[in-house]
Amino acid sequence: MTQRLGVVMNGVTGRMGYRQHLLRSVLAIREQGGVELPDGSRVQLEPLLVGRSEDKLRDIARRHGLEKFTTDVDGALADDDYPLYFDAQLTSARQQSIHKAIAAGRHVYTEKPTAETLEGAIDLARAATSAGVKNGVVHDKLFLPGLVKLRRLVESGFFGQILSVRGEFGYWVFEGDWQPAQRPSWNYRAEDGGGIVADMFCHWNYVLEQTVAPVEAVTARAVTHVPVRHDEKGEAYKATADDAAYAIFELEGGIVAQLNSSWAVRVDRDELVEFQVDGTHGSAVAGLFGCKVQPRSATPKAVWNPDLPEAHRYRDDWLPVPDNTTFDNGFKTQWEQFVRHVVADTPHPYDFLSGARGVRLAEAGLASSAQGRRIELEEIVL
Repeated sequence: MTQRLGVVMNGVTGRMGYRQHLLRSVLAIREQGGVELPDGSRVQLEPLLVGRSEDKLRDIARRHGLEKFTTDVDGALADDDYPLYFDAQLTSARQQSIHKAIAAGRHVYTEKPTAETLEGAIDLARAATSAGVKNGVVHDKLFLPGLVKLRRLVESGFFGQILSVRGEFGYWVFEGDWQPAQRPSWNYRAEDGGGIVADMFCHWNYVLEQTVAPVEAVTARAVTHVPVRHDEKGEAYKATADDAAYAIFELEGGIVAQLNSSWAVRVDRDELVEFQVDGTHGSAVAGLFGCKVQPRSATPKAVWNPDLPEAHRYRDDWLPVPDNTTFDNGFKTQWEQFVRHVVADTPHPYDFLSGARGVRLAEAGLASSAQGRRIELEEIVL
């Protein structure tokens, strides 16, 4: 038996909303015949596309054989055939739309950050709890092969006592003058909700929380390395948002995590993001797809000698972690998890409260940078 679940998809004309959520998640789920529930039945998704440009929506609908689209958000939320609302808009527009969806009694699944401020994120969590609607926030990185393997290592006790985490994320985003930028211009305007701290610290919170340990304090420095960029029309504008952040996160259990995030760095690593976890019994380096380990028993004895060229190839001492399973698209996997949560009430820990903790870390990181001090994270009480 297959039942139907209508979903209002707001923001599908944007890069993430279209590529990851519509094309690679919802449409892929439709092509496979829906989401399988624990009892063996299936749920098929019926999307209603919503955006500001009717022409863009019509083009997307035509290309993918979809019939329903609208620029009327309120009208879409009033349609009882669509009990699920998804939001991939600009951050600055998200909070108000989600409040409308909650008021309409819709379950909500959304991109992050859920709001521009911690107060706004907590307000959403409280509203959803009060209304009794299911709510979820995209935590896509957790469903990617490299981090699945890393979590598997942590849960197996491979590391012994975990000591530290070191992470590097970023790449060079072209300024937009001599080559088009790979990211939208609003990312570099604070007034539009841009900034790498607001974007990436929400990710780092759930990655650290779900794979290693919760964050308890942060010391950060956010900077704007590239002060002038060019927008989609080739016009120069002042970058008012941070494009790099250098942070120390103190985790539960005395673990120290140091993460660098930058859109102004050139890549010299195997993946655009890598995390190294060091423990008393072993270490691991994980990207989004690969993961390699070095156990205590196979750790080479490094000797510091600046007078001689290094002859040992340290990267050859690491062992790849096998897949041992088939990995699907991370965004699609979480969509399936949330649909099961909505229809069959299966567990889904990545709710608005989890999203608020990500906003809390971003807000604390910016405060730490502005004030030049360590910030302890306060407990969120709904």
